Amino acid sequence: MKKKINEKRLAIKMIMCLVYLIGITILSVCSYRLYEQKKNIVSWSDVENVEDYTYMKISRMSEKFAYFESENVGIHFIIETEETGEWHTYLIAINEDDYNKYKKIIDYSYERTEEEPKPITVYGYPVIVSDELKQLAIKNIENFVPAENEVKITEENYETYLTNSYLDTTKSKQDHFNVLLFIFLLLLLMVIMLLIATIFNKDKIVDKVDNTLDEGIDRARFMFEKQKQKRKKK
Repeated sequence: MKKKINEKRLAIKMIMCLVYLIGITILSVCSYRLYEQKKNIVSWSDVENVEDYTYMKISRMSEKFAYFESENVGIHFIIETEETGEWHTYLIAINEDDYNKYKKIIDYSYERTEEEPKPITVYGYPVIVSDELKQLAIKNIENFVPAENEVKITEENYETYLTNSYLDTTKSKQDHFNVLLFIFLLLLLMVIMLLIATIFNKDKIVDKVDNTLDEGIDRARFMFEKQKQKRKKK
């Protein structure tokens, strides 16, 4: 049976509501950040693992220098140019059925046309470069990079200039189940339910705190009366 609302019980309810609101705020912020992190698309330079959905902007592109026939996937060199004019060379994998999408940039890269096309932004997931593909890249990159490039790519400096991965554009964005986000959302729901129960005076925690305080007060009053009686007898 629920107790009537009095000043003490109201104070307990207000404190509990404040605690729940703080908890809801913290859990909401954490959940939102996890959600944003989950859906974020990071630039190639910010990639940290193969689960990062990433993008790069292609301003130059080679013909394929490697080909996975079973998947109809070709590996190409691309150049990504920054606003400062600095450029970087990377590897990407494309479905060769999509070749026409890149043809203008490829033709311009090989000076087959004078009209410079707009850069193309491509998306996908990183894939670790195999030793075989690395050897092919080292062998063929001289046929693509500008002649004034003085850096000779070797096995020792390969990852410095070409990174240890290539961008696989054939992989569409995947929504992976995030266990930590699920736990935060579950905790958030539980705290919201506790807040509602407290507001409508149906929270057993408030009852327990109230009863504990009453017992403490009664015990303190009993001890005080007992000490008082002892003093009178003296």
